[in-house]
Amino acid sequence: MIKDITEANESVTPNGRELAVLHEHFPACFAADGSFDIERFKEYLSDKVAVTNEGYELRFLGKNYARLLASLDTTTVIVPDEEHNNKPENAQSRNIYISGDNLDAVKHLRKAYPYGIKCIFIDPPYNTGSDGFIYNDSFTFSSEELIEKLSISEEQARRILDLTKRGSASHSAWLTFILPRLLLSRDLLAKDGAIFITIDDNEYANLKIVCDDVFGENNFLGSFIWHKKLTGGYDNDAVNTQHDYILTYARDAESFAVNLRSEDSKYKLVDEKTGKKFKWDSLWNVGGLTYSASLDYPIEAPDGTEIWPIGQRGVSFWLWSRERVEAERDSLKFSKDKYGNWKVYKKVFASEGLIPGTITLLDKKDVGGNTNASDEIKNLFDENKVFDYPKPTSLLKNLIDRVVVDGDTVLDFFSGSGSTADAVMQLADEMHYKNLHFIMVQTPEKIYEVKDGVEVPLKKKAAAAAFKMGFHTIDEIGMERIKRAAAKILNENPETSADLGFRHFILRQPSAETLDKLEKYESELNFLLQNAVLQEFGIPTVLATWVVRDGYGFTASVKTVDFDGYTGYYMDKHLYLINPDLKNEAIAAIIARYETDGSFNPENVVLYGYSFTWTETESLKVNLTRLRDTEKNLRINFDIRY
Repeated sequence: MIKDITEANESVTPNGRELAVLHEHFPACFAADGSFDIERFKEYLSDKVAVTNEGYELRFLGKNYARLLASLDTTTVIVPDEEHNNKPENAQSRNIYISGDNLDAVKHLRKAYPYGIKCIFIDPPYNTGSDGFIYNDSFTFSSEELIEKLSISEEQARRILDLTKRGSASHSAWLTFILPRLLLSRDLLAKDGAIFITIDDNEYANLKIVCDDVFGENNFLGSFIWHKKLTGGYDNDAVNTQHDYILTYARDAESFAVNLRSEDSKYKLVDEKTGKKFKWDSLWNVGGLTYSASLDYPIEAPDGTEIWPIGQRGVSFWLWSRERVEAERDSLKFSKDKYGNWKVYKKVFASEGLIPGTITLLDKKDVGGNTNASDEIKNLFDENKVFDYPKPTSLLKNLIDRVVVDGDTVLDFFSGSGSTADAVMQLADEMHYKNLHFIMVQTPEKIYEVKDGVEVPLKKKAAAAAFKMGFHTIDEIGMERIKRAAAKILNENPETSADLGFRHFILRQPSAETLDKLEKYESELNFLLQNAVLQEFGIPTVLATWVVRDGYGFTASVKTVDFDGYTGYYMDKHLYLINPDLKNEAIAAIIARYETDGSFNPENVVLYGYSFTWTETESLKVNLTRLRDTEKNLRINFDIRY
C-alpha cells in the first residue's frame, strides 16, 4: 500500500508515463538494456507521419518537474465519511465529493475511471497577481534528488525548489501547477468526452499552448467567450475587461459530437402543417452579409403602411426576395416592437437553425454572469454571500448539456462553491437524466487564520460571512451548497428521479510517525506494527483505497464474507483480507468457498501484509495453490501489499 507506492516512486522519471505507453505498443524499439531505438521508431511512423526534427513548444521553469509530479503515485489514503455516507439520501448515491488536494484526487480517480469521464469542467485559480494564487508544493525533494531525476544542473534544481517551496505567483509557477493536473485529466476523459477550462487574459495564451501539447492541437474545439459582468472597475488605466474565456478540448475530436438537445430546447413552437419545431426569427439581415439592392424593398404591414429593412445597424435588407415574401406571406408574423415599429418574422425550423455548439460567443441572456452566480449563492445561504467568484449554474448547464447523455459522469476538480454539482442535479431533474452524476474535488482550504490563539475569518467579505455561519473550510461550503440545492430541487419537484445525494471521501496523508514505521518495517519481527497502522487508517480506509486502486470506483458495493468467524471483503475479481488473526479454520473456509460456491470466484487474493505472520501467509498461499489441481483448475493471484 503506502510502502509499496513510496518505493515505486523512487524510480519514477518525468517521462515514465510516456515510456510505459511506448513499451506497450512498440516493444521492438527497446533494447535489452532499456535504451530506446529512435531510428527504428521513425520507421514505424514514416509511411503515415511526416517526421521532423523541428518543433514548437512552450518552455518554462518547472516543466519537467511538473511532468514528474504527474508520474508519481499518490501516497494519500481514501477515508470514507461513514456517518454521512450511511444516511438514507446518500447510501445509494453515485455522486461523489472528495475533500483533498486535487492532484492526489485525480491520481486516485485515474485508477478507478480511466477514460470514463464524459465531461470535465474546471475553473482553476486565475494568476492575476491579486486574487491569492501562490504555488506552494507539498512534495519534498532535495536538490540532489531533482538533479538525478530531472537530469538538470544544481542551479536549475535550486531555482525549481525556490519556485515550489517558497511560493510564487509567476507564469512558470502557475504552469507548473496546472500542467500535471491537465496531463492526468486527459487520462480520465472518455473518447467522445470534452473538457472545459475557464481562464482570463493573464494566462490564456500560455494555457492554450499547454493544452495543445497535452490534448493535441487537432482536438481543440474552440474558445468560448463568457460575458461575466456588465459593469465594474477598470483592470488598468484603459480597459474594463468584461469577459473570460472557456477553452474547450475533446479527448478525440473525430469521436466527439455536440449534443443537439441544447438546440432543440430553443425551438419550442410546433408548426401546424408539418409538425416540426420552430422559432420566430427576424426577416431582416442582422449583419454579416454583403448588401443587396434587390433585397432592399418595402413590405406592406397589416395596417397598409410600408416596412423597410432598417434596423439598429443602419441600412439593411431582407433575407427573402420580394417574390418569396408575396408567395409565403401567410407564413410570416407581423408585430410591433415597444416603440410601435412594425417587425417581420419568419419561421426557423430546428434543422435549419445554427447549432449553439458551434457558436463561441455565449449569449449572456442564456448563461448569466457574475451577478447571477452571486444571487444563486445568496438565495441558498439565507442572503449571505459565502463565496467569491462562483460560476452561474446557467453557464455550466449550457456547457455540460452540449456533451453528456444519460448515464454520463461530470467531473470538477476545482469545485469551489459546488456550482457544477448544483448544475448537474438541475440538469438531471429538468432533462430527466436518471443517471447523470457528478464527482467534485475541493481542497479543504481554510477561510480563517489564528491570531493570538483565536480563530478569525480572512479579510474577505465572503470568508467573514461563511465563518459567521459556522464554516471553516471551502469544502464545507461546497458540500452544504449541494445539500441546500438538492433540498430546493426536491421542494420544487417532489417526484424528481434525480440523484440528489452524494458520498463523501477525505484524502489523508499518513502521519510522519506512521511513514517512519512503514519505512523500518521488514519482517514479522515488527508484527506489532499492524496495530499502529490500522489504528491510524482503519479498515474502511484501507479497503476504500484498495477498491479504488483496483478500478472499482468510489461507490462500489463491497460484500463482507464470513469465513468461520474471520471477515473478508469480496468485490468481483478481488478478495481482500485485512483483519489480523487468520486462523487455520478461516483458511479452510476460504478454500471450501472456492470449491463449493459457483458464484464465488475472485481471481486475486489481496493481503494487508502488516496483519499476518509469515506462517499465516504461507499457509494461505500453499492452500490456494492447491486449487490448481482441483476440477475447477483455479489459478489465484496472490498479492501482499504494504
